[in-house]
Amino acid sequence: MATQQTASTLPNLKDLIPKLEPRRRRPGPSNPLPFPETPALPPPPDTSTLTFQIPTRRILSTKDHERFLSSPTYGLILAFIFGLSDAVVDTPISAIRDDECSASVKAILGVLDEAEGLVQSTPPDDAEGSRFGNKVFRVFLDKAKSASHSWHQKLGVSTDDAISEVETYLNQSFGNRTRIDYGSGHELNFMIWLLCLYQLRIVEKSDFEVLVLKVFTRYLALMRTIQSTYYLEPAGSHGVWGLDDYQFLPFLFGASQLLHHPYITPLAIHQQLTIEEFGHDYMYLGQIDFVNSTKTVKGLRWHSPMLDDISSAKNWTKVEGGMKRMFSAEVLKKLPVMQHFLFGSLVPAVEDMSTESEAGVSHEEDETESGAVVVEHDGVKHVHQAIGWGDCCGIKVPSAIAAAQAAKKNGAGETLRRIPFD
Repeated sequence: MATQQTASTLPNLKDLIPKLEPRRRRPGPSNPLPFPETPALPPPPDTSTLTFQIPTRRILSTKDHERFLSSPTYGLILAFIFGLSDAVVDTPISAIRDDECSASVKAILGVLDEAEGLVQSTPPDDAEGSRFGNKVFRVFLDKAKSASHSWHQKLGVSTDDAISEVETYLNQSFGNRTRIDYGSGHELNFMIWLLCLYQLRIVEKSDFEVLVLKVFTRYLALMRTIQSTYYLEPAGSHGVWGLDDYQFLPFLFGASQLLHHPYITPLAIHQQLTIEEFGHDYMYLGQIDFVNSTKTVKGLRWHSPMLDDISSAKNWTKVEGGMKRMFSAEVLKKLPVMQHFLFGSLVPAVEDMSTESEAGVSHEEDETESGAVVVEHDGVKHVHQAIGWGDCCGIKVPSAIAAAQAAKKNGAGETLRRIPFD
């Protein structure tokens, strides 16, 4: 009897243990913003109506930036960059043969080859293991600037005034002379250089596919040589986008290349065999391989978390659309980036935008090593010493490429020491 009473007072464990339910897949993050469309690319202007000029900074305040974002030039840049990206949809690099390049494209490739020759003839000083920029980089820039006039004559730029305008963008695309750094803003200068050649009818819309798969990839290889030779510092830790220390466009163009690929998915960036087999043909995979080769820890999750996150996208359509959105929102709509942008007659500013003389700032090429530059961040003007940016606009960080190169010189092989802010 007692045993029955005790049993009746015991709790029913079935009522206390929660029922197991099958795990439900969490819905993916919703983004109400649509992917930007490619604007119509306007035809090149009548150059007889233009007055060529050396490009200068015109975005020197928040109001200047707002005027730019509502200007035809903003649409022109989007149309050109997105048009290049659209031209390489589902196209590997190996699909383009050398004999398919026009004479103008071959001349551009010749310029980039000569630029790399200047790097080879200008070896860096022994920086005693320094992970910051080597000052011999400035000697290379001087040589490139001296050769630039003849380069543009070979390209068919007809007048000295036109050359003075167009060559400014090419010279700026190699990196900053004062800070000895390189970032996605300099990469943008290279694209504006190509845009100027389009505006001058030296290259045409039919060349767009080759401009990406031959010319841009050649520029990318050149910049990797320059970065590894002179230890150019990133122009901000992980750049503006958090994708890569130096480049952005390989991810946009590379996503377009893979847009409808039958078996390479975004998750493939974690598969080393896939990267080794296809990295030479698809820029996205090739840039992932390069990023991995220069980092001091292994694994995208640790050194490039945004790239790791993007790899979970269902398809390349989402990646490509997201990259276009990032280019618009995180480049052209970011004042700390665009306050360094240069305007001339081929890529014109709005008339009522500020000028450098009105703002009391020197031309960026004229900044001295010990000088300073007035910039604006979050609507507030302030001064940066030329030795590096303040925390507000990016932290001066050592080069991860320099760390990798130093380790190789010391025989460390794959055992790299981690560096700050890497």
